[in-house]
Amino acid sequence: MPVQPVYLPLIIHGSARPDGDTQQLVEQVLAGVPHTLINLRDYSIAAYNYPHDYPTEDAFLHLIELMLRHPVIVFATPVYWYSMSGIMKNFFDRLTDLVEEPHKPLGRQLAGKHAFLLAAGSDEEWPEGFEVPFRRTAEYFDMSYEGSLYHSSKHPFPTEAARRFAQHISRCSQPTQ
Repeated sequence: MPVQPVYLPLIIHGSARPDGDTQQLVEQVLAGVPHTLINLRDYSIAAYNYPHDYPTEDAFLHLIELMLRHPVIVFATPVYWYSMSGIMKNFFDRLTDLVEEPHKPLGRQLAGKHAFLLAAGSDEEWPEGFEVPFRRTAEYFDMSYEGSLYHSSKHPFPTEAARRFAQHISRCSQPTQ
């Protein structure tokens, strides 16, 4: 039975803090956009291993099934030590499961989805190369990387950029005719 799509963006939130700058950024940018939010910290996701020997409580495949139901995936992460958060990195490492059997068919089903990035940090600008793993991962899975928005806590909230970003997310979430 085919999985029923949900025409809402799926936010994959990768911060250790439930009410930190990243969560505030998500709330501000997507205030008028209905969406589904998952906090990676609420799920048990084992580290990637070559034999694919994961504990029964490992939720990675459940999260992938959620991704497959949504046309838009928004990765939301703080900038930690010039990179994505550790919990987001662990999730990205686990995407390796989707390029190998037995889960390769799931990875192929990501094709055509739209990927976005929201990031929050304290530096004036995000680190050089920060966006690369998100863009390249989307490209690898034949997803359309639609762009990013970074907010530094040292600057006022970018209201106009956030409005345009949210509109773009909304457009990509609409069913195609």
